[in-house]
Amino acid sequence: MAIIDTRREQMFPSLKPEEIDRIRRFGDIAHAKAGAVLAKAGEVSPGVMIVLEGTARVTRRDAMDETHVIVEHGPGGFIGELAQLSGRPSLVDVHALTDLEVLRIKPDRLRAVLIAEAELGERIMRALILRRVGLLETGAGGPVIIGRAADGVVIRLSGFLSRNGHPYRHLDPDQVDCAKVLIERFSVDEAELPIVLCPGGQLLRHPSNAELARCIGMVGDLDPSRVYDVAVVGAGPAGLATAVYAASEGLSVLVLDTRAFGGQAGASARIENYLGFPTGVSGMALMARAYNQAQKFGANLAIPDEVASLDCEGDDGLSGYHLKLVSGETTQAKTVVIASGARYRRLEVSNLDEFEGSSVHYWASPLEAKLCAGQEVALVGAGNSAGQAAVYLASQVKKVWLVIRGKSLHASMSRYLIDRIESLPNIEVVVRNEIFELEGENGQLRAIRHRDLDTGEEDRCEISHLFLFIGAAPNTAWLSQCRVELDNHGFVRTGQDLAPGHPPLQTSRHGVFAIGDARAGSVKRVAAAVGEGAQVVAAIHAFLAEPVTGA
Repeated sequence: MAIIDTRREQMFPSLKPEEIDRIRRFGDIAHAKAGAVLAKAGEVSPGVMIVLEGTARVTRRDAMDETHVIVEHGPGGFIGELAQLSGRPSLVDVHALTDLEVLRIKPDRLRAVLIAEAELGERIMRALILRRVGLLETGAGGPVIIGRAADGVVIRLSGFLSRNGHPYRHLDPDQVDCAKVLIERFSVDEAELPIVLCPGGQLLRHPSNAELARCIGMVGDLDPSRVYDVAVVGAGPAGLATAVYAASEGLSVLVLDTRAFGGQAGASARIENYLGFPTGVSGMALMARAYNQAQKFGANLAIPDEVASLDCEGDDGLSGYHLKLVSGETTQAKTVVIASGARYRRLEVSNLDEFEGSSVHYWASPLEAKLCAGQEVALVGAGNSAGQAAVYLASQVKKVWLVIRGKSLHASMSRYLIDRIESLPNIEVVVRNEIFELEGENGQLRAIRHRDLDTGEEDRCEISHLFLFIGAAPNTAWLSQCRVELDNHGFVRTGQDLAPGHPPLQTSRHGVFAIGDARAGSVKRVAAAVGEGAQVVAAIHAFLAEPVTGA
């Protein structure tokens, strides 16, 4: 059943008059005539609106622009979902059925409500989150991707939107008739697929993630004159923890990430050893909570916005830091937190790039699982991420061939995952082997060839999807202009690793800190990253409290 059927009361609670009176100071009164448009999908709405008198109708539009009613709000009902928390475009249409009087609360004041009125704020926040979940189920208000399911661009765009918690619809012209109708309506040639229709009516052909994000209002222009207290580069567990703790303590925070919130943790199918979750939690669910929490406290999350370089002004950061983005924009901050994690390592096979995005994958989400359901797949890797992916895929596919270079999994994988893998009959561990050749054409993998590292014996396995979890290299190349000191492997050196008594988590640059997987000597665990994200906020406060002449 849809979430609107199972949790309707929590999605659409009715506020009592006395509760509305408690939050009147956060908004202003507005009136609308019957038939007026209060919000339109693809356009920024004025914020959350609490109905005082009258009735409003919330609707969604499908790919063929037909309207479907979601809910009608009477007195005490409130209009809005997570988009209104950050001032992003509405995902639904809202009309006044009768003359209306509403209490309008803008995004910054809404965040103030959530903090000042804890119990009431919890109910409102829960409703906003559940409404987004409901929109994700239907794809309402998001872009429409038209292209074949196996197309690498379709997979990339779908994965990008899914990992950022943004609704969308995918229409395959080989399976859905209305996709063919839309292709004809927009006079699109087959060679131009895939295309994307944005809610505002724009048509994109083979867009990049950044182009799609700007078209749907996920990210806007940054004010180059604004100086943040802290700029966090990377929105994984470490970066999001910094954002939550720093913003909750009153610091102005900007978070930048090139792909999506959650980092590698966000791609984990199930994390079972994170404190407080005895039954486990998906990486996406855990990181989505952290992302919403950071927004609640007022952090500005610019995703996707990739940092090209860090420029250091003045002597040792006394004048602050400038970050140059790949888009050409610049932003400023008094301190910088390096939480950029690591980039996935690639298999050393000559034609690997031919299959990346369509048949070779670096994470195992429901999107990838759907592509290879009922098939045999190969997975390379022996760490916890590989183990979590193998266990998840085993529940979706016919068989998982787990290829590792070592003699066993015991040296690099948690015991609970090894036990799980050994108990699953459709996971076969192939030890002391490496893949040396990929076979296929037109971006579609047909088989892999692997070699025994001890005997040199070669074998061929017919599979169409290959998953790579072979570790990662530090994502620190963007630091070269600022001369932040790295170790021999490219990880950022901090604290005692630089000199006795050097401030914890601070790099060789005054006011620049490093946490999480990018930091030399860090423990590669979600809990450790979150801990460092919280710890670095104390170091930031100490730095900001220093006299200007004290550097």
